[in-house]
Amino acid sequence: MSTVLIAGASRGIGLELAKQYASNGDDVIACVRDTGAASQLDEAASGADNIEIQQLDIGDPGSIEAAAAAIGDRTIDTLIISAGAVGGGRQTLDDLDLEEWHRTLDTNTIGPALVAKAFKPNLIAAGESNLMILSSQLAASTWPMGGMYIYSTTKAAVSKVAQILALDWAGDPITVTVCHPGWVQTDMGGPQAEITAEESASGIRNTIAGLSKADSGKFYKWNGEIHPW
Repeated sequence: MSTVLIAGASRGIGLELAKQYASNGDDVIACVRDTGAASQLDEAASGADNIEIQQLDIGDPGSIEAAAAAIGDRTIDTLIISAGAVGGGRQTLDDLDLEEWHRTLDTNTIGPALVAKAFKPNLIAAGESNLMILSSQLAASTWPMGGMYIYSTTKAAVSKVAQILALDWAGDPITVTVCHPGWVQTDMGGPQAEITAEESASGIRNTIAGLSKADSGKFYKWNGEIHPW
């Protein structure tokens, strides 16, 4: 079976991905910012001997380096970056939290790039591997609504990071993609969202399973459809 690293596995989509991959028999490295505040993941790991919990704060370069050192040269077949931040409540042009914008850029944009750098050798070791970054439909230029300056811009930026990685790693056996996970019933999406975390995670897993190197650089929806940039 495969080894799957999930950055941001303490709750929501990341947690559900960890549970589903583990249930499928894959070895899961579930990375979380605060290992002391991941009770749902702890519960899932207690009933599965193939879920390993690793501390990794995607907004902290030192934490990323420490996690990479702890994991060492282990092969990683699939790396999913689910961790992210919404950016707070002040996101109109007339009321912007500038400090939060900088913090969210670290988490949503710079962090994923550093994670990709740190674990590139592990992905190459797999022979054929996948790096998927969960973004958002708000990141697309085709999104028809305004507002959410912090979240939208930092997610748009990480989508570009993925596209650049796909170009720069064209000669490496790593398929790099972006995915809109859907409007999901999580703490961020709210209870009125369209799909459950289980549905989103299942769709993401199926999408990854069907990817080939020719798909590198593409932006997907959770259900496998191409999302217009």
